[in-house]
Amino acid sequence: MAEPLKYIYNTQFFDQFIDSIQKIEPQFNVSSFLNEIHDPEWEQRELKQRMRHITQVFKAHLNGTYEDHVKLILKSIPQLMEDGFKPNNLEFMFYPDFIELYGLDYLEESQRAIEIITQFVSCEFAVRPFLIKYPNEMIDQMQLWSTHKNESVRRLASEGSRPRLPWAMALPFLKIDHRPIMPILETLKNDPSEYVRRSVANNLNDISKDHPLEVITIAKKWKGKSNETDKLIKHACRTLLKQGDSEVMRIFGFGSVHDLIIEDFSVETPSVSIGGDLEFGFNLKNTSTTKTLIRLEYGIYYQKANGSLARKVFKISEKEYTSDSITQIKRKQPFKLITTRKFHVGKHEVSLIVNGVEMNKLDFELIE
Repeated sequence: MAEPLKYIYNTQFFDQFIDSIQKIEPQFNVSSFLNEIHDPEWEQRELKQRMRHITQVFKAHLNGTYEDHVKLILKSIPQLMEDGFKPNNLEFMFYPDFIELYGLDYLEESQRAIEIITQFVSCEFAVRPFLIKYPNEMIDQMQLWSTHKNESVRRLASEGSRPRLPWAMALPFLKIDHRPIMPILETLKNDPSEYVRRSVANNLNDISKDHPLEVITIAKKWKGKSNETDKLIKHACRTLLKQGDSEVMRIFGFGSVHDLIIEDFSVETPSVSIGGDLEFGFNLKNTSTTKTLIRLEYGIYYQKANGSLARKVFKISEKEYTSDSITQIKRKQPFKLITTRKFHVGKHEVSLIVNGVEMNKLDFELIE
C-alpha cells in the first residue's frame, strides 16, 4: 500500500527547508519552529491539516508586516531551487496557503506574490478567495496573466478561474455567469503549451455542468481550427459525451446506432465481493456496409445508502469498427475499496452504452 501523502512532511523535508530559510534569514528560530510543528496533534493530522498547521507556525516565526513576510517567501524561492527543490513540489503548498490565509486584505501585494509563487508551486486554490472578494479586479488581473511569458502563470488564469475546481471552494458567481472569464479562455485556447490548453478544457467542462448549450456552441465555433483545439474541445465536452448528449455526439462524428447490435451480453460474476471484480462480456455487431466510428461505454449503477441507484459511466473504446463485423469484448470493473467511493451491498446494475445510447442492462449483486 502506498504511503499516505501526509508523510511528505518528514524530517528530511524540514531539515532541507530550514537550511534554505536560514541562508536568507539567519535569525529564524529553528528549534522553536520544529517544536511547534511537531505538537501533540501532529501525527493525527492529515495532509491539508498539516499544510495549514505549517502555514500558521511559519507565520508565527516571521517578524514584521505581511509585506515583509511576502518578501521573505519570494526571496526564499530561488534559494530553495538552488538547494535542490524542484518546482511543483506538493510540499510547498503552504506558500500559496500563506497568501490565501493572511493576504486577503492586501490585494496588490498578494497579486504580485501569487504571480511569482505559482511559478514554483501552483496557486490555483489560493486565488479563489480573492476572486470571491475582488471579482472584477481579479478577473482583470487573470486576463493579464493569460498573456504572461511563463506557462504556469498562464495556466493559473484558467485553472484558478474554474467555476468548480475539484477540492477547492466553488466560485458561485461564475457558475451563474461564466461570461466574465470567456476572454481568458479565448486567449488561451491556442496556447503553445498543452498544460495550459488542458486547463482551458477543464474550465469549459466545469461550465458545461451549468451551461451545456453554451459549451456546445463554443465547441462548434472552435472545432476544425487546429488539431490542438479539436483535442481541447473533445476533452472539454467529456461530461456531455458521458451524458450521451446527441448534439455533442454528432459534433464528434458519432452517428446513429441503427446498424449496431449488442449480442450475448452476460455477467460472468453475478455475485461480486467487495474487493473483487465484476466481469462481463458481449459481442458488438456492426451490420453497416461501411466502417463506423463508435464510442463504446458501460455504466455501473452503484447502490446508494438509501437503496437507489446512481450511474457512473466508463469508456471502453472510441474507434472505427469495420463493416459487417462482430467484435467480442470482455471487461472487468474493480470493486476495490477506495477513499472516494463507499460501497453498499445489494443489487447493482451494469449497462452498455453505444454512441451515447444505453442499449442493454443486467443485474448483479455486491456482497461482503
